[in-house]
Amino acid sequence: MYYYRHDLALVHDRGHRQHADRCAPGIGELLEPVRGGLVVELGCGSGALTHHLLAAGHRVIATDASPDMLELARAALGPEADLRQLTLPDDPLPAADAFVSVGHVISYLPDAAAIDQALAAMADALRPGGVLAFDVLDRAFGQIQPGAESAGRASEDWAVIARYATPAPDRFVRDITTFIADGHGMWRRDDERHENVLVDTSRIPALLSEHGVNAAVGTSFGAAELPAGLHAVTGRRSA
Repeated sequence: MYYYRHDLALVHDRGHRQHADRCAPGIGELLEPVRGGLVVELGCGSGALTHHLLAAGHRVIATDASPDMLELARAALGPEADLRQLTLPDDPLPAADAFVSVGHVISYLPDAAAIDQALAAMADALRPGGVLAFDVLDRAFGQIQPGAESAGRASEDWAVIARYATPAPDRFVRDITTFIADGHGMWRRDDERHENVLVDTSRIPALLSEHGVNAAVGTSFGAAELPAGLHAVTGRRSA
């Protein structure tokens, strides 16, 4: 079973695109040195960041593990967009001038070893002068404040409720319930359980350095500050 089945993919597309929109200007600046090269987006979702990348004139391969997300992206971006189903860390990555990812896609891998494997694969697939820009959940993200154990949002035709837990220092769990109006006065319910791996992000630059990428960990892409505990990793392979 994959994450972001049809109903949650729809809710995410309609109500949670703002993270990609906020990150896009900063990522765009980072990608200026490789303009004209190939950008691979990991975990494109319904195509929110992909839209900005294409509008900026980049050649983009946009990937996601969820076929339902890719269906939404295809509808939004049109048939000419290069969209591919790809699951990290097992599927091979194409050689590229940049790898980008927002929405803590890397944190959806099953454990820290898989995250390390995926990061190494990204670095190894970067061409000389290539750029990395992705966000990932640090251990600090698991520090749930009292009274913040759940959250919900609703619109005219959808609603979502998420309940949070940290069963271990390196795990963040969301039990997500969605409701979608069927247009006939009834609501359809679906439930997904999302488990994210939390890592010590201060270790990432050393790992990437072993694979030829000089990287740093920060709290933003450009001026777009990320939520507490969600860290931005940016780097470049030497030319």
